[in-house]
Amino acid sequence: MLLNVTPIVGQRQSVAANAQLQQAICLLQLSNHELQSFIETEATENPFLDADIRPVPQTLSERAARAGGMDLDEIGARTPDHAPSLYAYVAGQFDVMFPSTDERLRADIYLEAIEPSGWLGEPLEDLALRAGITLEEAEAFLTRVQEVEPKGLFARSLAECLALQAQDAGVMTPAFRTLLDHLPKLAAADLEGLCRICRVDMADLKSMLRVLRGLDPKPGASFDPGDSTTREPDLIVTLDAAGWRVDLNRSTTPSVVIDEARAVSLRRDPEAGKYAANRLSTARWLRRAVEHRNQTTLLVGAEIVRRQDGYLREGPAHIVPMTLRDVAETVGVHESTVSRVTTGILIQTPQGTLPLKSFFSTALESEGEGSASSAAVRHRIAELVRGEDPSTPLSDDALTAAMAQEGTRLARRTVAKYREMLGIPSSFQRRRLARLKSA
Repeated sequence: MLLNVTPIVGQRQSVAANAQLQQAICLLQLSNHELQSFIETEATENPFLDADIRPVPQTLSERAARAGGMDLDEIGARTPDHAPSLYAYVAGQFDVMFPSTDERLRADIYLEAIEPSGWLGEPLEDLALRAGITLEEAEAFLTRVQEVEPKGLFARSLAECLALQAQDAGVMTPAFRTLLDHLPKLAAADLEGLCRICRVDMADLKSMLRVLRGLDPKPGASFDPGDSTTREPDLIVTLDAAGWRVDLNRSTTPSVVIDEARAVSLRRDPEAGKYAANRLSTARWLRRAVEHRNQTTLLVGAEIVRRQDGYLREGPAHIVPMTLRDVAETVGVHESTVSRVTTGILIQTPQGTLPLKSFFSTALESEGEGSASSAAVRHRIAELVRGEDPSTPLSDDALTAAMAQEGTRLARRTVAKYREMLGIPSSFQRRRLARLKSA
């Protein structure tokens, strides 16, 4: 067998993504807040670079307040403070309940384990180990901790939470205790079985259920959870005489500021001049990349708004099918660019502040004009369920038939999938819930 090595000479073209190109691609998928953080990080390494955020314009309410002669500080003084957090509220009670330093430190171990719902979030065995006490001592101390207000805090289960409140309200009878011990039967709407177990008739059971509904299963949820505000939108949609208009939220969109004068002053020194030229080149590139990111975001946002005119005017039932490829072909960019731009971007519309991704929806078979979008179909299914008779809820087959009558043909499994995506229980479960509510 004879093997020969033959050199082959040829030409080919390829595109290689250098570091700057990769970074520019990453900038496309950053929100305004993330972009600001990125520029500020770059500014720590580049002395000629800085991030500039325009001040938030005065709102209509602020202008009206000043026009009326009332100072904003006075308005703020009249605004009630936020309610204390659950942790702070309970800690204030513990200061009075446990004057001893040792007991106060032990109570803090329990306090650190409380969840936002008010329940105890860790096993009692772990708390006993951390406090250096036995399990029996931990049980006894838990009884003292559970005396805080509102009743039901530091419960380890739903039954215990409701029992603490029932005992405080003076409604804990043997039959009510039995009801709390058999909450799974209540969830299954087995009212006849509960009557037999509690040894009461249906009228007495309904009376106990009314009391049960008056108790709070999550007593900690009413407290201020802290700062949970949603970040401001990246794009803002407004409607004027010319139609829909899409703008960047200038109050959150950062711009790159370059200190050109400082760079020129350093060029007199050869070494410093070389460093300044390199850093200045990087800063200028970043400014161009940010401007390109902003322009691409506006183009993609404007095209999405143009296609979803019905949705913006009349709501989710009028969303039209739209894919990444549809927008990419119109804007003149790659499909992956549209995907990156719409990732993490929020847009403020008449229908609320929404993720830009939520406007995309696939098309489904329809007998009417055009094709129905999957998002609009899901919205319609939710409307049908909301309008059904609770005593005779619509099955998946009935929902499929109703959609077919409206011109949208779906398979039963598709309806079931959309129902589950919406968090809607099955018809059997909805009938059981309706039965509980009627009781």
